[in-house]
Amino acid sequence: MIVRDEEEVLARALTCAKSFADEIIIVDTGSADKTVEVARAFTDKIYHFEWQNDFSAARNYSFSKASCALAMWLDADDVVEDEDCKKICALKEQMKDYDMACLLYAAAFEDGRPAYTYYRERIFNRASKFEWQGAVHEAIAMRGRVLYSDAKICHKKVKLRDKWRNLNIYRGLISFGRALTSRDKFYYGRELMFCGLNTEAEAVLKDFLRGDGWTENKCEACLNLSAVCRALGKHGEAEEWVAKCFLYAPKSKACCALGEKFFNEGNLNAAIFWYKLAALIPQNVRGGGFCEEDFCGYIPFMQLCVLYDRLGDHVAAERYNELAGAIKPHDKAYLYNAEYFANLKKTK
Repeated sequence: MIVRDEEEVLARALTCAKSFADEIIIVDTGSADKTVEVARAFTDKIYHFEWQNDFSAARNYSFSKASCALAMWLDADDVVEDEDCKKICALKEQMKDYDMACLLYAAAFEDGRPAYTYYRERIFNRASKFEWQGAVHEAIAMRGRVLYSDAKICHKKVKLRDKWRNLNIYRGLISFGRALTSRDKFYYGRELMFCGLNTEAEAVLKDFLRGDGWTENKCEACLNLSAVCRALGKHGEAEEWVAKCFLYAPKSKACCALGEKFFNEGNLNAAIFWYKLAALIPQNVRGGGFCEEDFCGYIPFMQLCVLYDRLGDHVAAERYNELAGAIKPHDKAYLYNAEYFANLKKTK
């Protein structure tokens, strides 16, 4: 782990880690709270690394301190359930035949459900000499023999980070004349968008799409450009960017955006087509991109409920509401709709 000012969550993560880790290595990058004291209750392998505005530099330093055959990373606000800890223990033996293992990563929890999941490179055979790359949104390039496991890491934040942190790192790189990779441009554009700097975000994301890049990132860049153009009042161009997403791959999120467009225009049958398609598109969870589960089921089902109700087909509307409720049984909209349909039946 690399940590900084994580006293609130560190013990939670390390309590999980100690069930499968043969050694726990903590690299502190300048904590001003009791992070180091919390870490000492779990390990004596605590190191200090001067922060260089480069997450990869810190990650690589942490891996350099490993002494076991395998290295695994966690963030301080990660949580691993007991069943997943057991699966990770079992992976140690399996990893003899692999260079790296990808585990499920779940994040942005609401009512116990993650907003999105995706596979993330997680465990590495140190003999294969992997290195982290990227000052921000650091990653290890996939290579060699890769094992996919359904063991899951849950990213559960308890505090919001400074939204300008990553953007300022990118700006620092640029000011020192460092050329951004294609991946850097994608994430730099997104950071600009997150900070509300839409004009700059538009230019950077368009520049990213003109170059080489990962298909998943290009799909997401198109959808980000749609949001950016909408914020800039370029509504026609925003719709075009949603359509351009399909040049790279079919995405449920893009289908929902088109469903919303036709819904707002009063073209209910066209909206139904796109929401149904959103629910039908297979999710390539091993593709590395985010699987935003609401766009694959809950959102299209709820919208189909409303659409069919508008068309007077209450049987179909109720069926889609129940499909949405199967995903989010405590959702207020689902419960409201369920009561609405129950009352309709009483009046017949």
